[in-house]
Amino acid sequence: LRRCGVRTIDPVVDVTNFVLLELGQPMHAFDLARLEGHIDVRLAHAGETMTLLDGKPVRLNPDTLVIADANKAVAMAGIMGGLHSAVTDTTRDVFLECAFFSPLAVAGRARCYGMHTDASHRYERGVDHNLQHRAMERATELLVSIVGGQPGPVTEALGKLPESRQITLRYKSVKRLLGMEIPQDQIIEILTRLGLEIAAQDEDSIVLATPSFRFDLELEADLIEELARVHGYDRLPKGRSLAPQLLRNSPEALVPVARFKQHLVSLGYQEVVTYSFIEPQLCEKVLGAEVHSLKLENPISNDLSVMRPSVMPGLLATLRYNQNRQQDRMRIFEIGQVFIYDGTTTQQPTHLGGLVSGKRHAPSWAQNRDDLDFHDLKGDVESLLGLTADASRLSFLPGNHPALHPGQCARITREGQQIGIMGALHPALYRQLDISGPVFLFELQLTAIQQRTVPVARELSRFPEVSRDLAIVVGNETPAAVILALVRENAGEFLTGLRIFDVYQGDAVGKGKKSIALGLTWQHPSRTLGDDDVNSIITNCVNALEQQFNANLRN
Repeated sequence: LRRCGVRTIDPVVDVTNFVLLELGQPMHAFDLARLEGHIDVRLAHAGETMTLLDGKPVRLNPDTLVIADANKAVAMAGIMGGLHSAVTDTTRDVFLECAFFSPLAVAGRARCYGMHTDASHRYERGVDHNLQHRAMERATELLVSIVGGQPGPVTEALGKLPESRQITLRYKSVKRLLGMEIPQDQIIEILTRLGLEIAAQDEDSIVLATPSFRFDLELEADLIEELARVHGYDRLPKGRSLAPQLLRNSPEALVPVARFKQHLVSLGYQEVVTYSFIEPQLCEKVLGAEVHSLKLENPISNDLSVMRPSVMPGLLATLRYNQNRQQDRMRIFEIGQVFIYDGTTTQQPTHLGGLVSGKRHAPSWAQNRDDLDFHDLKGDVESLLGLTADASRLSFLPGNHPALHPGQCARITREGQQIGIMGALHPALYRQLDISGPVFLFELQLTAIQQRTVPVARELSRFPEVSRDLAIVVGNETPAAVILALVRENAGEFLTGLRIFDVYQGDAVGKGKKSIALGLTWQHPSRTLGDDDVNSIITNCVNALEQQFNANLRN
C-alpha cells in the first residue's frame, strides 16, 4: 500500500491498467480522503452491501473477500473497487493497493455477481507472489514522471504466501514417458532457461526449485511435459503402445446404451443433443407450474436459466425449430441427464426420451399419407423395451402428465414401479408452443430399462401345443395390461403364448362395456395336455376375471 500526492488524476487509472498489461499484476487506486481509518482485508459481513465502480449495487456474499476501511467495504478483493472511494477530478491523494490473492480465494466469485473483470481473470489463473514490490514501484515511477507529486511510504502486510516447490526429476522417467532419450545436459539447459534453479543433482536425478511465477509446476510429469514442449513434439518418436490392453467387463444382463441408439435409428429416429439448461417459461408450460426446477445463479442467458427436469422440453423446442423451417415429419430421440429437485436434494438420473410428429410414412407413391397415432408410438416403445427380453413384466396403464393428452397418456410400469411415460401432446400446448400436430412423446428411465432377463436354454417339447380362445366382457375403464397379467398368473406354468386378437365395443356388449378376445397356448414338456387339463385352467382364469374385474364370458 502506498500513498501518493499528485497534481492531476486523469492518468491514474491508465497507469494501473498499464501495470496490469506490462507485468500481469492487478492494482487499484483509492481516493485517500474517502478512506476512514485503517485498511483491512476480510470476508464480507452477512447482508453487507456496496456500490461498484460501474454503479452497480451488490449484496455481498459471506464468502466474498473484500478490502475494507474501519467502517465499510471499499472494494471486492481481486475483482472491482467501490464507487465511494474511487478517484475523481477532485482527488489529490491517491492510495495504491497491490496484493497477492490465492486463486481459490477469488475463483468463481466474479461469476456469482455476473461479472468478468481483467483483475479476476488474472487472480483466478494465478499471480506471481513476488511481483507486488516491483509493480508498486513501477506504478509510482509512472505516476511521478507523468503527473508529478510526491510518493509516500509503503505499508506491507504479510500473510501466508506460497512456498517455493522443489521437484525431483528422474532421467529414466523422461525416456519412459516420452519414448526417447534427451541428453542430461540438454535437459538441464532447457529447464534452467525456463527459470528453474538446480537445488541438487546426481547421476540419476536432479532436484529443481520452481520460480514463483510458475505455479503450474507441481509434479515430475509437469517437468517432462515442459521438456516435450521445448524439445519439440514433432521430434518425439512414433510407436505402438506396449501397455497391456484389457477388455472391459460387459455384463450380459445389462443392455448397452449404444444398443438402444442403434435400435431407435433402425426405427427411423435421429439422435439430437439439446442443452441441459432450458427456458423457464418452456419448463413451466410443458411440466406444470408446480414442478421444482433448479435455477442458475449466473445463467448464460435468460432463455437458458434453469436445469431441465425432463428431456421433453428440449425435444419440443427442437420440433418447433424444425417446423419453422418446413420440416414437418420428425422422429427424434435424446439420451441425457435430467435434474430432479424436490426442494432439498437433487438427483441426476439419465433419461431416454423420444418424439414423433407428422405423417406415418415419408412421402412416397407406394405409401399412404395417414397421420401418426398413439399406437405408432406405442409400437416403437414396445419394440425398444423388447431389448430387455422381459415384456411380460412390463405394463402400459392409464396415466397423467402435464404435457400429455389426458385420454392418450400411458404410464409404463415394471412390476408395479413406474419407469416411463408416453402419450399424445396436450392440445393446449400446440397453441402455446406454436407447433402443429400430431405430436407424440415418450420418456423412460434409462437405468430401469437397461436391466434385462438373460435368455435360458430349454429343451424343446416333442408334444403338440394346445390352443384355446377366450372372449370376455369388461368395463371400458379396465386396462388390457392388467387383464393379461391376471390371466398369465392363473394360466399355469405351461403357458407359452398369450395375446389379444380382437377388441369390440358396440350394442352387442352394452354401453360402457368392451369385449376382449384372448388367444392362449400351452405346451407340456413330457405329455400332451388333454381337454380336462385345459378346461380346468380356463375355469381358473374365468373365476379370477369375474372376481377381479366383474368380467363375463361373451357368448
